[in-house]
Amino acid sequence: MLATVIHAARDIRVEEVPDPELSGSGADAIVRVVAACVCGSDLWPYRGITPTDAAHRIGHEFVGVVESVGAEVELVKEGDFVIAPFYVCDGTCVNCRNGVSTSCLQGSWWGGSDRSGGFADGAQGERVRVPLADGTLAVVPGPVGDDEIPGLLTLSDVMGTGHHAAVSAGVQPGDSVAVVGDGAVGLCAIIAAKRLGATTIIAMSRHADRQALAREFGATHVVEERADEGVARVQELTDGIGADRVLECVGTKESMDQALRSARPGGMVGFVGVPNGGPELPVRQMFNRNVGVNGGVAPVRGYIEELLPDVRSGAIRPGRVFDLELPLSQAAEAYAAMDERRATKVLLRP
Repeated sequence: MLATVIHAARDIRVEEVPDPELSGSGADAIVRVVAACVCGSDLWPYRGITPTDAAHRIGHEFVGVVESVGAEVELVKEGDFVIAPFYVCDGTCVNCRNGVSTSCLQGSWWGGSDRSGGFADGAQGERVRVPLADGTLAVVPGPVGDDEIPGLLTLSDVMGTGHHAAVSAGVQPGDSVAVVGDGAVGLCAIIAAKRLGATTIIAMSRHADRQALAREFGATHVVEERADEGVARVQELTDGIGADRVLECVGTKESMDQALRSARPGGMVGFVGVPNGGPELPVRQMFNRNVGVNGGVAPVRGYIEELLPDVRSGAIRPGRVFDLELPLSQAAEAYAAMDERRATKVLLRP
C-alpha cells in the first residue's frame, strides 16, 4: 500500500510500504483510511526543528472504515465508520477513567511500536493497524455522507484540542476570551469558546483569510498587534483589565508571553500549543497577578461523544478549517502548502 514517509527535513515521500496485519494481541483492527490530514505539529519535523534520525511513517489524524478486527474486539465491527484520535488508548485504565487518556497506561502513538510490540501505522496512508481498537476508535453511526468527512476528521485532533484549551481555561457563559494563534487549533478554539458561552471572543490574527473564518466561527474582535501593542489592544477591548480566559494555541515562548500578559488579574490561560524549545513559565509574574495556567496534550478521545452531535447537526462547522484537499500522492505539496502558509490545514484522500 501507499503511505507518507518523512526522510529528513523537507523530504516527504509517498512510498510503497507493507500492508498492515492484525497482531497476535487480538485487540487490534485494520482500518481503511477515508481521509487523513497534515497537522501543524507535523511541521516541526518537516522544518527540521524536531530532528528526523531515520525515515519513518508520519501522520496521526484519520477517519475510515473498519476492514477487520481481532478476536478480542467487542465494540468495533467490520464496516463501522470510525474516528481515530491522535493517539492509542484502552479507555479503561485509571488515567483514561480520570479523563487523561493521552496518559493511558497501555497507550502508544501512531507511527511506532505499541506496547505489544506491533507496529501502529502512521495515519497518512491507505490503511492503518489500530491497537486497542475498542478504546481508541469512536464509531460514527451510519450512514456517513461525504460532506461530513471534514468535520468528523477534526474530531481526531484540532476540534477536540481547541475544546480542551477552552475547558482547561474554564470558559463560562459571559466570559471574555482571547485566542492566541490562528491556525486550525486556534480557529477551533474560537468555536469552542462560543459553544461554551463566551460573549467577547478576541482572535489574534494577521491573516485576512483566517480573520474572516475566525469571525464566521464567532470571534467578535480581531487583534493584529503583538507584544506590548497586542496586550494593550486586548485590554482596550476588555474594560482595561484583560481577558477572563486566554487560549494559547501555538507553543512558542512569544505566544505564551502574549497569553499570560493578555489575561486579567485572576484570569486563566488554557494552553494546548505543542512546546518546541518552548517557554519556561514566569512564576513570579503569574504569582503577582494571580494568573493560572492549565492544559497540555488534549485528551480528545474523551471529547468525541460530546462534540459529535454538534458537528453532525451543523451547529458547529470545524471542517471549514480545511481550505485545501489533495490526493495522498501529493502529500509533499500538502506539507509545503502549510509550511508556506498557503493553506491553514490540508485534507488528504488516499
